[in-house]
Amino acid sequence: MTKFGDFKPLCRDVPSYPWCNLFYRQLLDRDDGTSVLTGLSADKSVAPVGVNPQCGIALVGKTLPGDDYQSISNVAQIVASGVSLLVVLGLIWGVTRRRAAVGRLEFRYFLFLYGLTLILQVLSTGAVLEQGTTSIVVITAIHAGLVAALFWQLLGNALVATQVVEDGTLSSLIPFFFFSVAIFVATLYISLDTAFGFTTAFRSDPPDALHNIGLFVLTSIWPGAATIIYFILIIYIVLGVLREVRPVWFFVLSFALFVLSQLDFFLLNKVICKGANHRIDGAFVATILETASVVALFFGWRAITEESWEDDAYYRE
Repeated sequence: MTKFGDFKPLCRDVPSYPWCNLFYRQLLDRDDGTSVLTGLSADKSVAPVGVNPQCGIALVGKTLPGDDYQSISNVAQIVASGVSLLVVLGLIWGVTRRRAAVGRLEFRYFLFLYGLTLILQVLSTGAVLEQGTTSIVVITAIHAGLVAALFWQLLGNALVATQVVEDGTLSSLIPFFFFSVAIFVATLYISLDTAFGFTTAFRSDPPDALHNIGLFVLTSIWPGAATIIYFILIIYIVLGVLREVRPVWFFVLSFALFVLSQLDFFLLNKVICKGANHRIDGAFVATILETASVVALFFGWRAITEESWEDDAYYRE
């Protein structure tokens, strides 16, 4: 019976779910010499992302059992991440030009961190690193820490928009970075302890349940909660404080695109993977939708700060 904090259903049913890399290493290093790794996960030199997944993409250059197709990696996800990174770099440039806009520094740091997660997800979910190796575990752990910190920075941008403290000052940036670092370090440690077993605190019992409440909260519950709180806060600021309507639609669109990305990743991902016969999965669609959500977020931010752009000599309406 599945309990709160169990990753087993996710690692089985959701292709390219990155945090499964941490449990694969944990199961590989079992002290009793037994293994619950079966099916596609049985051979770590070929195994796709996941733990005993129903569908997955073989390690680049390898062939899954019963298939004659040599994997070229999760090429769709790699391309989507690369294009998304270029889009994000464009957004960072756009934010940098708006020298007087409210929350400019904080929003730029958020975009920068999102760009880093795009790079790391290529390595953690792109089927380019062998399962169970130290490299994929460390990269996945850093990826998890950055994702958790990213959603704090998203929420932090909403708090900055309230103007309780002046944006871009030490009173704003110190807590912004303190909590970013604290959440990153906590998630990084839990991730590494899960994989390498420094202690027994994060070892799943029973092993095949892939149970880890701390990691589950930080990588699954926290992002969703932070997104919802951000949305509520920003809508209150735009409607209740600024009394504007037009920017609301950008934030609504951003929220809707993010929800669609999660629905694709968790519900359609396996369908696409099976339909493509293990060639690609649906993670690339989720990446495109998430990046579109960030773009809509940028336009929402621009709409509520546009009157502060007048002093930019390079800006043309």
